[in-house]
Amino acid sequence: MTPVSTFETWATIVTVALTAIAGDVLTAGAMRRIGDLDLIRAKSGLPGAIKAVVGSPMFLLGVLCMALSFFSLLFTLSKVEVSLAAPASASLTFIGNAAAAKLFLNENVDRRRWFAALFVCIGVALVAH
Repeated sequence: MTPVSTFETWATIVTVALTAIAGDVLTAGAMRRIGDLDLIRAKSGLPGAIKAVVGSPMFLLGVLCMALSFFSLLFTLSKVEVSLAAPASASLTFIGNAAAAKLFLNENVDRRRWFAALFVCIGVALVAH
């Protein structure tokens, strides 16, 4: 593996995390707007439920972000050791999802989740050194 600068390592890891966070939040937001799929399916059948999901621009944008996250991860793994890339991107995604859920989805993120996120970050910091 060719040596990679610290900046490039963390830029690729942060890209994976940011695109994953965007995908998760957009998809969750879209599904909340769409509503209960069981009710939609009961009223309109399976084609109606599929149409409701696939017809949501927010959902499609979320899926696009998830695809970008996947390909960003592939690129990252081609340059960065998996023992750093996987836990670092996962922990940043974990923290970012908690913050984004609080900010954009108005979810209640309690103190226990913040402490869990902090401990995950500490673990990644130990792995990174």
